[in-house]
Amino acid sequence: MSKAKVVTATIRLVIPAGQAKPSPPVGPALGQAGLKIMDFCKDFNAKTADFKSDVPVPVVITAFADKSFKWVMKTPPASYFIKKAAGMDSGSQRPGHQHVAAISLKHLHEIALVKQQDQPMVGLPSLVKSLMGTARSMGVRVVTRPEDAP
Repeated sequence: MSKAKVVTATIRLVIPAGQAKPSPPVGPALGQAGLKIMDFCKDFNAKTADFKSDVPVPVVITAFADKSFKWVMKTPPASYFIKKAAGMDSGSQRPGHQHVAAISLKHLHEIALVKQQDQPMVGLPSLVKSLMGTARSMGVRVVTRPEDAP
């Protein structure tokens, strides 16, 4: 009979692809849990080597009592995808009052398909609605057809 490992910590970080280093935020977070920082950095950088360097990658690291760990890579945040699809660098300073870009429902649907990997139990229409709210809070107008976007 195998014994289940005891979880001592769950660490959530967002690290740029291929740029995990023992410096903050990675080093202190893993060091507090007593994990081997360089093992994680090498593994993460190897798995994200083919990503663009500016892609933020959310990671969930589960630390166990025997100082071992496992980690799961998530899809980049919805705001990253919306900014890329809308061709903008940052959101509106006054969301709700000022629109800085527009994005079509088709784009949101494609983003929802990618984000569904992290949330397989959530339906696509719900994810699209959630993405519409995220876009609105960033000052991005959602249009029905790509031709309507300026």
